[in-house]
Amino acid sequence: MNDFWTEGEPIADEAAPDGPVETRWERRKFAAKLVNPANRRKLTVIVVGTGLAGGSAAATLAEAGYRVKSYCYQDSPRRAHSIAAQGGINAAKNYRNDGDSVYRLFYDTVKGGDFRARESNVYRLAQVSVNIIDQCVAQGVPFAREYGGLLDNRSFGGTQVSRTFYARGQTGQQLLLGAYQALERQIGLGNVEMNARHEMLELIIVDGKARGIVVRDMVTGEITTDFADAVVLASGGYGNVFFLSTNAKGCNVTASWRAHRKGALFANPCYTQIHPTCIPESGSHQSKLTLMSESLRNDGRVWVPKRSSDSQKPAADIPEEDRDYYLERIYPSFGNLVPRDIASRAAKNVCDEGRGVGPGGLGVYLDFADAIKRLGRKAVEAKYGNLFEMYQRITGDDPYLTPMRIYPAVHYTMGGLWVDYDLQSTIPGLFVIGEANFSDHGANRLGASALMQGLADGYFVLPNTINNYLAAGPFPDISGAPEVAQARAAVEGQIEKLLSIDGDRTVDSFHRELGHIMWEYCGMERTEEGLTKAIGLIRGLKEEFWTRVKVPGKGEELNQNLEKAGRVADFLELGELMCIDALHRRESCGGHFRAESQTPDGEALRHDDEFSYAAAWEYFGADGRPVLHKEELNFEYVHPSTRSYK
Repeated sequence: MNDFWTEGEPIADEAAPDGPVETRWERRKFAAKLVNPANRRKLTVIVVGTGLAGGSAAATLAEAGYRVKSYCYQDSPRRAHSIAAQGGINAAKNYRNDGDSVYRLFYDTVKGGDFRARESNVYRLAQVSVNIIDQCVAQGVPFAREYGGLLDNRSFGGTQVSRTFYARGQTGQQLLLGAYQALERQIGLGNVEMNARHEMLELIIVDGKARGIVVRDMVTGEITTDFADAVVLASGGYGNVFFLSTNAKGCNVTASWRAHRKGALFANPCYTQIHPTCIPESGSHQSKLTLMSESLRNDGRVWVPKRSSDSQKPAADIPEEDRDYYLERIYPSFGNLVPRDIASRAAKNVCDEGRGVGPGGLGVYLDFADAIKRLGRKAVEAKYGNLFEMYQRITGDDPYLTPMRIYPAVHYTMGGLWVDYDLQSTIPGLFVIGEANFSDHGANRLGASALMQGLADGYFVLPNTINNYLAAGPFPDISGAPEVAQARAAVEGQIEKLLSIDGDRTVDSFHRELGHIMWEYCGMERTEEGLTKAIGLIRGLKEEFWTRVKVPGKGEELNQNLEKAGRVADFLELGELMCIDALHRRESCGGHFRAESQTPDGEALRHDDEFSYAAAWEYFGADGRPVLHKEELNFEYVHPSTRSYK
């Protein structure tokens, strides 16, 4: 016990099969109970979120014959944040004949996650990846193709093979449109009930099982309840706890956090990914940051001046001999395609040395001059044209003529609700898929693996594992259960409280201050002193929030300030847990870099003897100590080693 957390009983993934890793998924599917087609029509599943994971899951479950109720806070499922993904989706098809395989994708992902992911889950992801591409091609997703008509591939960070399928810089958009069309087909057939502009604010648990949700109609303000035999959360990640991130402004943690408060363990919250390839912040007016796809590092070369005195010179005025292509220098085997965590820290280091470029010295160059000279401008346009156009519109600079300026920014969250091999949380009947769960990426996600995991979970994994739970249904009607009234009353009570405070500070001012604390003390580099300070600052800010926040308007109307206030209240609690998780993990691994734990040359230093586990946290009240449950990680196939990309 200490001032911040207590330690509870260990937790284990009891759904995962043992035996050869190559056959675990097939054996789990065969051992799982089935639901016959006639009985599926009697069973209802609620799916929260319509991104790649949620959209594909809802469409696939409906296609299988289940009754599905789908919820999203956007005005259309196709506006889910998955649409913003740019660079590609991984699959172990070995089209380039360059040595790729299911096992190599498995190996790269376990190593890339710095040996903090489950082998069983990662191997299944690699196996299923080859099916995703076939599914999406059949749906008409316009992947890039080579001259001979075969699907094209490119490389991403952390690998030495080309396994990333792409559609220019719009891969997420094209994949989401495929899932969206499959979903809309089921909506048209009457198999999916679509509820847009609704936000989940509470999970309903009856007899220990997840049986429904409480939602707010974001247009009218009406609070309603909805029931099902199982609930699936596909509500994305929590990167917006930092205020500035590459996530859409609407992205939030509320669905996951409300489930956490009801008993779902939250795993590895400190594992947040800083993406190295983002447009630098231009001023305090900004409310989000813009991602430049990692695919650009295939042909763009990253550099800064060798001398700090040259950092404010125009790039064209710095001759080749005075440029430091530092990723190629430090990591010659992988060069500009090192994993994101390593590239981000390297960028921070050169900027800390005073060699950063642009305003405030917070930027490095991503230069395409060599690629344009080698391939020609038309070839570069074909690969990256929409990304170059987006960059020029935002910055006013033409990347065909001058190098892009980039800097790391918060992007993805590897942590999330704890799930077992079946993707079921610690609450029976609550399944969690995509970025909302913690299961596949360990301490760092390799590029182009988010789309892979979302579609793997939605199209192939969940539809095979949820059967095992639903085979015991249909479950009794709960509409009159006291837990339903209690859940609804809790939502109405919080809304009433937020509206009644009538303070003197805006919701955004609290969110921005929280983001500053998180970035300063729980960002790219963390220390015991800084994290301890951050916990105190967040607790003070949380107390101030509940006495000074001003939420104008009413609950029974369109009220975006009220929406944001509820989300920021959850971010404040999550931010504290993230700092506690980072404080307890006295090692560096992946996206979690503790300054006290590094090698002499500044690389992350793991402590496998102490921290080879997933940290699953139990909620213990807004002012209580969270309880740490450890899931030990066992490596039978990819044995932990020094993670070197040199």
